[in-house]
Amino acid sequence: MHSMILIFFALFLIAGLYLIMAELLSVPTYKATKAILGMGKKTKKQARDSDAFIMELAVKLSKVLPMDDYKKRKLTAILKSAEIPMTAEVYAAQAIVKAGLIFSGVIPCLLFLPILSPVFVIIGIAVYFTESTKAEKLITARRQDIEYELPRFVSTLVQELKASRDVLSILEHYQKNAGKAMKNELAITTSDMRTGNYEGALARFEARVSSAMLSDIVRGLIGVLRGDDGVVFFQMLSHDLKQLELQRLKRLAMERPPKIRKFSFLLLGCMLLLYMGVMGYQILGAMSGMF
Repeated sequence: MHSMILIFFALFLIAGLYLIMAELLSVPTYKATKAILGMGKKTKKQARDSDAFIMELAVKLSKVLPMDDYKKRKLTAILKSAEIPMTAEVYAAQAIVKAGLIFSGVIPCLLFLPILSPVFVIIGIAVYFTESTKAEKLITARRQDIEYELPRFVSTLVQELKASRDVLSILEHYQKNAGKAMKNELAITTSDMRTGNYEGALARFEARVSSAMLSDIVRGLIGVLRGDDGVVFFQMLSHDLKQLELQRLKRLAMERPPKIRKFSFLLLGCMLLLYMGVMGYQILGAMSGMF
């Protein structure tokens, strides 16, 4: 009972000190932070109170979080490519805050149920690595979506270049039927081409996606802009990309059986349990009839 009173006293004391310091330092309220987060989201989902609280702590921590220039530049480029509207310091601090909030669950566990303490430690470590690599995962997923579409894109280029040499028009026509990730990148690229240098816009398109497969396509398009025929080049590239796509499909087909096998064993186990249940019922019925 005394320990519970001490815990509640500490919680209320910390909350009171936080409110006093927030008023003295003119910290924005939860509603203001929540509204800003909601405006920054591309989806129409409202920002949660927990997001606002975590963001406030992350912003405070980011002001004292040490980060060297190389890591900052690298992380800033990753966030820009992933379209995450955060500074490098806030992004790193957010991962630390989320993991730290989970680590704080160890304190009550040590007081009441010490055996659960390692669970919070493991979950906290997992959350930290998940949050700190979220931007890289977004970039990787988007790059894979674009690379899966490249064989169709190159086949379209082969057909279009036989009738037209207008690279901008070809990209704009393909953009209408492209996938989501490819459509977004082509929208940026075509807008960039209209307002600036064509070769520079294509080079920035290549840099944003960071794909070796796309680099070959951009090199071919730049060659077309400089006067090359390009049709034979893209025909050879289309053949290579189709071979890579077939290899990818074969690899996916080989991954299916192990996944299906787990469900097969589960189904077999359910059938055996059903069969044993029926047998047990019959045996018990026969034994009760004997007695």
